[in-house]
Amino acid sequence: MTTKTRPGNYFEDFHIGQRLVHAPPRTVTTGDTALYTALFGSRFALNSSDTFAQRLGLPRAPVDSMLAFHLVFGRTVADISLNAIANLGYASCVFGVPVYPGDTLCTDSEVIGLKPNKDGKTGVVYVRSTGVNQDGQTVLDYCRWVMVRKRDPGAADAQALVPQLPDSVPVASLHCPYTLAPGAYDEDRSGSGFRWEDYTVGERIDHVDGMTIEEAEHMLATRLYQNTAKVHFNQHVEREGRFGKRIVYGGHVISLARALSFNGLANALSVAAIHAGRHTAPSFAGDTIYAWSEIRATDPLPGRSDIGALRVRTVATKDRACFDFPGHAIGADPDPAVVLDLDYTVLMPRH
Repeated sequence: MTTKTRPGNYFEDFHIGQRLVHAPPRTVTTGDTALYTALFGSRFALNSSDTFAQRLGLPRAPVDSMLAFHLVFGRTVADISLNAIANLGYASCVFGVPVYPGDTLCTDSEVIGLKPNKDGKTGVVYVRSTGVNQDGQTVLDYCRWVMVRKRDPGAADAQALVPQLPDSVPVASLHCPYTLAPGAYDEDRSGSGFRWEDYTVGERIDHVDGMTIEEAEHMLATRLYQNTAKVHFNQHVEREGRFGKRIVYGGHVISLARALSFNGLANALSVAAIHAGRHTAPSFAGDTIYAWSEIRATDPLPGRSDIGALRVRTVATKDRACFDFPGHAIGADPDPAVVLDLDYTVLMPRH
């Protein structure tokens, strides 16, 4: 039987320096914004109100940073992670120009590393992906690594090359699209009076609220962002897998954590960079996600007195409220309640 279908790439199909042009492009709509709010309950004023955004020098409300992330990421799945077991981590993620309804996003990737696993059945693929809008402006540039099945466990392995990725994104590389005139920021409408100067290094914030992941929600999200990875999409296959059910898309948990962080970080206008991120345990429908954050750095932006950069580490947990959570060090033995450990920088207005 002949076929014109594409089964997706397996580990042995990748090689260092390989360039992947992803299909299809995606035009962002106001419907995407509404569905993002319906899925995650995000309440950030910048993404909810044109007039609020205009007081920050933007033409209208941009989409949430993580919606832009989903749309760029989703382009890559069919070529990189269709046959994945799990997406493992992120580094060197830099957000560029804001994304607005009406923009059309395209993504290309380059394979920057390969590491066969000892089981002979899988390997880790490292890629750098870049999403651009219709004008060729970068909206997101990031690295990720993903564990991918081999087509033939007996196939010879490519030589391992694990890329050296930076520990953090320099403050000078952050893109800040906002201009805030004195007295222009409306704390009543933003939902908080706490600005950049009000946070201290080492401070921990319990975001208090929790959200339960419904089966319909995470499946709608995988389809919405065209993330067709079998591990998320196909219960017929996954009932014979490690867990007997579909794993929730990791970006879904990141967006839940971002939405939950509003309670304590309401003036975090947008995510400027993701320095490091790990999905430390799988999430499933029925899990209730909580989050807490630790302030890691308060960085002034060069030449700016209106906006500052706040480096945050957010930990998301499942079925365990955070008020009594003892903490979890990056690189420590994993705690089964922790599903996400994310080190990132947000932009926040100054007093």
